[in-house]
Amino acid sequence: MQQSFPGVNPDITAWKGQDIVDFQEELLIKVSAHISEKWFYSHMKAKNDNLPRIDMLNMLSKYAGFANWDDFKFKHSSPAMVPIVLKNPNRYFILVPVLVILILTCFFIFFKIFNTRDYKFNFFDADTKMPVTNSIIEVSVLLGGESPVSYLCRPDGSFQFKTDKINVRFVVKSPYYQTDTIFRFLDKFNRNETVKLRPDNYALMLHYFSTMNVKDWQKRRNQLDQMISDSAMIYQVYTKEGIGAELYNKREFINKLTLPSSGLQAIEILDTKYHGDKISLIRFTQKEAGK
Repeated sequence: MQQSFPGVNPDITAWKGQDIVDFQEELLIKVSAHISEKWFYSHMKAKNDNLPRIDMLNMLSKYAGFANWDDFKFKHSSPAMVPIVLKNPNRYFILVPVLVILILTCFFIFFKIFNTRDYKFNFFDADTKMPVTNSIIEVSVLLGGESPVSYLCRPDGSFQFKTDKINVRFVVKSPYYQTDTIFRFLDKFNRNETVKLRPDNYALMLHYFSTMNVKDWQKRRNQLDQMISDSAMIYQVYTKEGIGAELYNKREFINKLTLPSSGLQAIEILDTKYHGDKISLIRFTQKEAGK
């Protein structure tokens, strides 16, 4: 009855009027049986030492979810089968664990905030000991279990990173310096780190050849021929009108560097890769004169 009428009084002896009518309709709908109001008062509201007839007991047992009166008696004869319902559970068994979890969460958040610091990494040329300024430096921070997070350094050759970790690992990539993986333990009391980058000598030479006036053109060509692999992939990247690229072979690229042209300025190396001791890939861009 409480499933169909949640507001019904849990004490069946207190039912009257509409409650009895609702119970009669429930029995009619659920088990196609009918009881009279007189029967209800005789067996439910009054003290009666005699059980109702077996057909009424079977009907009421069926309404309660059992096959019949015998099924009801059998399933309630063993104490092990009686469900134990805690009507008044001790609320402290719920409140204490919740309170402990809240306290631990607050401590964890406070610890994360207190230990998070800004660290600054400054990049220097390993040969000249001078800051690497006005050069593209890309830093990819390697986070455990996550994709790398990439940063572009400032023009002064530095980048800042906020973390609460005790160490950091990142990959540094720059057109004129060798790609390197850096691992550092972090000092919360000294948050300025210095990182030395090893020059990529071949990339620097390519840039030098494109900007300096060299009288011995044949010597320059021979040097370039020794530096670059015969099967090197060489791309000139265009960004003026959308994204595009032009492919050069080794001979065409050497000609581009060694044949003077007043219409072109310095070549800017974007990326170089090596196979053995020779360049196997070059990506570069070149600005027009006056740009």
